[in-house]
Amino acid sequence: MPDDLATRTRSGPGRLLIAVYAIFAVSATARSAVQLTTHLGRAPLAYLLSALAAVVYIVATVCLARGDLASRRIATISILVELAGVLGVGTWSLVDPAAFPDATVWSDYGQGYGYIPAVLPLLGLWWLRSTSAARRQADAG
Repeated sequence: MPDDLATRTRSGPGRLLIAVYAIFAVSATARSAVQLTTHLGRAPLAYLLSALAAVVYIVATVCLARGDLASRRIATISILVELAGVLGVGTWSLVDPAAFPDATVWSDYGQGYGYIPAVLPLLGLWWLRSTSAARRQADAG
């Protein structure tokens, strides 16, 4: 029987996690595409950060869905970048609101998205860790 690490990653709660990441990938991509093509001059920093968020969400979605060892490593890195982005942009947008005349996915810690962007990377990292721990237990048993 082949290793079920990928199956563990994308089963049960993993399916929901991947679905939420996919929704954020689509919404952040659409939002940044519209912002960048229609009013880039108004808030270039905010719009470019929305595009970065979109790329991070796309990478995390694909890697979580694949679930193999290399994909899990890339997912972990992308989710850590996401967490740093949420914390960094969230703090920056509160300290210097003039730098963000328009909101990004990560501004105000994801307030415009119900703070899901602040919680999602924590859930993603937890899920990757818990499914990895389950594999280690299965290998040991």
